[in-house]
Amino acid sequence: MIDLGRHVEAVAKARSFRIEGRVRQAVGQLVEVSGVEASVGSELEVIGRDVRLEVLGFRGDVLVTAPLGTTAGIAPGARVRLATHAAGIPVGRELLGRVLDAFGRPLDGRPAPIVMDRRAVHAAPPPAFEREPIHQLFDSGVRAIDALLPLGKGQRVGLFAGAGVGKSTLLGIMCRNAKVDVVVVGLIGERGREVGDFVRGALGPEGLARSVVIAATSDLPPLVRARGALVATAVAEHFRAQGLDVLLVMDSVTRFAMALREATLAAGEPALTKGYTPSVFAALPALLERAGTGRKGEGSITALYTVLAEGDDLGDPIADAAKGILDGHIVLARSLADRGLFPAIDVLRSISRVAPDVAPAPQLGTVSKLRDLMSANEEAADLIRIGAYVPGTDRRIDEARVIVPMIENLIRQRHDENVPRSAALASLGTIAERLR
Repeated sequence: MIDLGRHVEAVAKARSFRIEGRVRQAVGQLVEVSGVEASVGSELEVIGRDVRLEVLGFRGDVLVTAPLGTTAGIAPGARVRLATHAAGIPVGRELLGRVLDAFGRPLDGRPAPIVMDRRAVHAAPPPAFEREPIHQLFDSGVRAIDALLPLGKGQRVGLFAGAGVGKSTLLGIMCRNAKVDVVVVGLIGERGREVGDFVRGALGPEGLARSVVIAATSDLPPLVRARGALVATAVAEHFRAQGLDVLLVMDSVTRFAMALREATLAAGEPALTKGYTPSVFAALPALLERAGTGRKGEGSITALYTVLAEGDDLGDPIADAAKGILDGHIVLARSLADRGLFPAIDVLRSISRVAPDVAPAPQLGTVSKLRDLMSANEEAADLIRIGAYVPGTDRRIDEARVIVPMIENLIRQRHDENVPRSAALASLGTIAERLR
């Protein structure tokens, strides 16, 4: 008779067998590995080194990988094995109030959070016809947005801005004051100093208490920076699945695209516009479409993605691609910032595509009239500036010269000021009275 107990015990004591490969070549941001099979997107670990490799593709039997850390110390022939088939991140309420890196490790000097749940870093967006429609107003805490550019819960918006026009200040106002359950902040490719400044200054203790901050600074390898954006999105998806309303702030989607450009160019992919590869333009909608409303019974992810306008050029290929994917955009103008108007929101160049679905008709009618007057004021700006315009020549321009300063007063808001939607609409109503 066969002694099954003895065989079971022998199997339990046996060591697990894992196929190992070898490093063939490491040049710049690429490491070639042979002898191990893995799918694209899998992670490998270099035995004896605290570094992982993400599989970008393969040439024949050779895997083309990029390091998720420094390549210092990796030698030819170094042993490599499969670490995981799908990258994941710990998720849960224990992450609230924490600042973490792209691997879920703490950056705030506190012990690592003990979290039981995990979520895949790479995930598909909710099916299009299973998403709930956007029908509820989103209270941002910013007077100009709630009055002139009403947003909806689950809307995805681009914040287009150059350097030094108050982008971080506006993000901080929304993170502190927006009416949501959870805030997830992804700081992608930022300078290390700016991460601390944003958490301590723009976000503050009150904002941090209900937030999860994922930071992947500019000194990290490109795929680690790109991973930071994916991890922040995965964390937001977890809270949405719990039925919560989430504000996802990502600063910036441009640096996410730049990181992918570095990695894919190193892998030999051909370049398109401004050096961006086809993979970058495929990755943008795959990332941005993950935000928004969820299935019935789930919450929402209202997303604000900053897009860096190099030299204030909104014709940048990443800016163009983002505009085509997102549900609206808010433009910060340097000309307004130079005049001391903060937040420097250029209302005429900004748009909320879901405003007709969420905002009341009287508000939309007033905003339409104000945009017309602002346009008239802009058209006549040169004549007014040189003193060539004679009052009484055009009734529309005369009215605009009275109304536009009132609109600018509505837009102006201190960084520590929380403006409820009711107060924003009251300010808009005051201006509307002058139009009658």
